[in-house]
Amino acid sequence: MVSVRQAHQQDHASTADWLAALPLANHTQAKRFAEVYQQVADLAGDAEQNQRLLLQGREMVEILVTLNMDIDTLLAALMTPLVQADVIAREAIEELFGADIQTLIQNVDTMDAISTLHNQSESASAAQVDKLRRMLLAMAEDVRAVVIKLASQICYLRSVKNADEDTRVMVARQTSTIYAPLANRLGIGQLKWELEDYAFRYQHPETYKQIAKQLKEKRLDRERYITEFVSALETALEKEGIQAEVQGRPKHIYSIWKKMQRKNLTFDKLFDVRAVRILTDQLQDCYGALGVVHTNWKHLPKEFDDYVATPKPNGYRSIHTVVIGPEGKNVEIQIRTHEMHEDSELGVAAHWKYKEGGSSSSKYEEKIAWLRKILAWQDDVAESGDLAEELRNQVVEDRVYVFTPNGDVVDLPAGSTPLDFAYYVHSQVGNRCIGSKVDGRIVPFTYTLQSGDRVEILTAKNGKPSRDWLNPNMGYINSARARAKVQHWFKLQDKDSNLQAGKELLEAELAKVNIDIKHIGLAVKRFNVNRVEDLQAAIGAGDIRLNQVINYLQSQLHKPSDEELAERLIKRTNHTPKKKSKDAVVVDGVGNLMTNIARCCQPVPGDAIGGYITQGRGISVHRLDCDQFHDLAEAHPERVIDVRWGENYSGGYAITIRVISMDRSGLLRDITTLLANEKINVMGMTTRSNAADQTATIDMDVEIYNIDTVSRMLTRIGQLNGVIETRRL
Repeated sequence: MVSVRQAHQQDHASTADWLAALPLANHTQAKRFAEVYQQVADLAGDAEQNQRLLLQGREMVEILVTLNMDIDTLLAALMTPLVQADVIAREAIEELFGADIQTLIQNVDTMDAISTLHNQSESASAAQVDKLRRMLLAMAEDVRAVVIKLASQICYLRSVKNADEDTRVMVARQTSTIYAPLANRLGIGQLKWELEDYAFRYQHPETYKQIAKQLKEKRLDRERYITEFVSALETALEKEGIQAEVQGRPKHIYSIWKKMQRKNLTFDKLFDVRAVRILTDQLQDCYGALGVVHTNWKHLPKEFDDYVATPKPNGYRSIHTVVIGPEGKNVEIQIRTHEMHEDSELGVAAHWKYKEGGSSSSKYEEKIAWLRKILAWQDDVAESGDLAEELRNQVVEDRVYVFTPNGDVVDLPAGSTPLDFAYYVHSQVGNRCIGSKVDGRIVPFTYTLQSGDRVEILTAKNGKPSRDWLNPNMGYINSARARAKVQHWFKLQDKDSNLQAGKELLEAELAKVNIDIKHIGLAVKRFNVNRVEDLQAAIGAGDIRLNQVINYLQSQLHKPSDEELAERLIKRTNHTPKKKSKDAVVVDGVGNLMTNIARCCQPVPGDAIGGYITQGRGISVHRLDCDQFHDLAEAHPERVIDVRWGENYSGGYAITIRVISMDRSGLLRDITTLLANEKINVMGMTTRSNAADQTATIDMDVEIYNIDTVSRMLTRIGQLNGVIETRRL
């Protein structure tokens, strides 16, 4: 269950008593902390709000002091709430308290980028990527800032106890998806459990209360049982000459609920409600104690895990077993050394205890090795705009743990494939991959890896990636890192051809809309590239859509008045769904309004959409990435309204797709046959041939029903003989 801090039990306790109760390492530290605390208290003054912030700082100190954090971390935590509320000026911190504390507080501020991870958008903007990169640098350079941020989140969870339900649930979701997994990845079990219990309490209050009540009702019987079992276990260990500390293990409500869900058990049938921990001085005594336990009580083989021989990726080490104790009741037993126990509770925070003691700890580097891996990947991943997704996968998502042929453990995002594994090992292994084996048998690239699989990658000297690997509908690659590596390879291989193709496409389209080629430079900054050549290469590679560039240039060079622009968009909205449904688009908070699908961007069910209120023509519905919608929103933000697709919509929408293929006999027949098999209605078609390079370009207006249909249709057309490229315009 969640902890109750001294700062909340004694809001009005005297400062002297509070300072005296802090378990600081020595008198010198205690004296320095008391002096700085008095300075901070003087700066805070007597204002009620400032006193609450100071109380929050005290609570953060109480959390961190149990983790053996150094004195600078404790002082930075004390000041953080006051600095973030601008009670203490940031520029004054270095002069008053030193550069180390000033840098720590600054790094804590960069941790606010964590909230970006909670945003479930498909890709990160340039600003988000920059924030995440700075956050990673701060975490890797001085992970103390992360520990302070975790303590701050615990305080925040406590502070919203009496807030409205929406606020509690929002904070709880952010905690369970970001902060608790982050504490777990850093091995700080002491904070992880508290974060998880608070989040569970707010998200599932009735279930939390029910389990808490059952624990309380059975507490006396359980304590009596554990006391007797511990006594018998101590006697058995003594008889074998094993020096060990045996204790009952505290239970956390979230872990109880999670196990109930995973094993589909009722509370009465949970074996680890009765839990015991054995702490030894030496590693060999762990296995000696295990022998004593299994000799005296029958164990359940399926519930045995040796995380000492094979530690978890976050460094956790312990032996877990379950035995059948007296009265036929199951008891879970954890066996570990005192050092292992300290690592599991303090994780990366244990580094400062070793540091201040004068010795180094290699475990510190091991704990944040994953951060340094992401730093090494960030340039490649950020190039594809997926840094937020990759970091979310690395910190938050469920993981699978597989083995290399040499027996090394590799952790990957859930849903990873052999190609994801290959690119994790090395870029060249992925690029040259021609096949894969799992546990000695050949598997397809689309195989979903499971924890415990032993994966072997087959390579060829002249192997190279396939463009199909980038197609999300084919399921070859599921991690952002692997996808970025493949994209990077093709960009290096195809840069010249992409540049030429993009230049030709852009010049041809600009000529159609009567825009001089010299104006291309206006779009460079808008699409986050450095040069015109980079823009042309991105168009040729398909990374930037040609119609977006043309629309943007038109909007900049031929800006109509606001009302003219609105009227033009409505006039272009001249296509009515074949099967009209009143639930086609739902306007949040408003009913019975006319909606029109904007022809400029042709949104379809599945696209992210927004609405613009026109004068007398209802609401024009656009894709959120539509440039003309952005222009309208900037001119009249008060007319922008949230809209969403109706759940029961079954009508069709018209979109335009482009197919570029080698010009051959029977091409149109093959395409139309495929569309007929997919039950897709072709509403119009234009074709043009290029005799110089023997290619044909086909633009088709087709009626589709959802975004998944578009992806499947483009994928299947792309697999036809001779087809070079398919895309939605």
